[in-house]
Amino acid sequence: MKRQAERTLVTSPNSLAQLTPARSGKAAIRFLRVKPLGAAGVVIVLVAALVALVAPLAVPHDPWELNSSTILQSPNTTFWFGTDMLGRDILSRTMYGARISLLVALVSLLGASFIGTAVSITSAYFGGWYDLVVQRFVDALTAFPSLLLAIALMAAFGQSLTNVMLALAVVFSPRITRVVRSAALGIMQTPYIDAARAIGASDLRIMVRHILPNTLAPLIVIATASVGTMIIVEASLSFLGVGTPANVISWGSLLSGEVQQFFATAPWIGLFPGFALTLVVFGINVFGDSLRDVLDPRLRGT
Repeated sequence: MKRQAERTLVTSPNSLAQLTPARSGKAAIRFLRVKPLGAAGVVIVLVAALVALVAPLAVPHDPWELNSSTILQSPNTTFWFGTDMLGRDILSRTMYGARISLLVALVSLLGASFIGTAVSITSAYFGGWYDLVVQRFVDALTAFPSLLLAIALMAAFGQSLTNVMLALAVVFSPRITRVVRSAALGIMQTPYIDAARAIGASDLRIMVRHILPNTLAPLIVIATASVGTMIIVEASLSFLGVGTPANVISWGSLLSGEVQQFFATAPWIGLFPGFALTLVVFGINVFGDSLRDVLDPRLRGT
């Protein structure tokens, strides 16, 4: 009986949880028509993801193969992006680098979203001393620049791919916490939360069933906007030598270490991985901006 009464509660007209497949398709078509730059960003990200998935089968050369006869060759018909100081194919290494960079960004994003959402919703719901302590801790983490905090965490955790993803999840969870908590506080004042309490819904059910779905729109926007920064921070950590291990190919590692000594004489070594990194971050950022405009009612008409 209680669940039947709860089903009659109206959550929010803007809740993403109410989107049916048909409505989702119409929303996607409208997004492509109204925000062409955002659609271009989606295409860039999808192409990068496809390249990352098929890289083991599509690379023209072994990205780890050393060849003394092809050292520092400029782009040509055999090596489209040229070769590095050890004769390795830059195109193959750039394609493989997409796998690690996008994997790190995706896993870190999921981790940061889970941590930030769980902390923010419980903080907004229970309030009191719990909310006070949590938000002061969030303020302390936010006070540190992202890269500096990531470097400190990597120094504490040690250099590995798993630790990079863990560090990025910790670094970016505070900004998600702030945005989602703000949305959750507004949702807490709506009548359907009072109605859920009146019919005896548990705290966990209210948070998961009624508050969480209505925070998805701002969560998606802030999460999408953070992905590009995550990729840059991961590349910066690798560039500084505290990110992914040397035997792991990422866009950051392709721009770090002894490679820097050859940028002046063989600029293609850093040009193509750097361009791939820039293009993907650009695509993610314009998609995030367009998604914000579509999901935010105040900006929907602009």
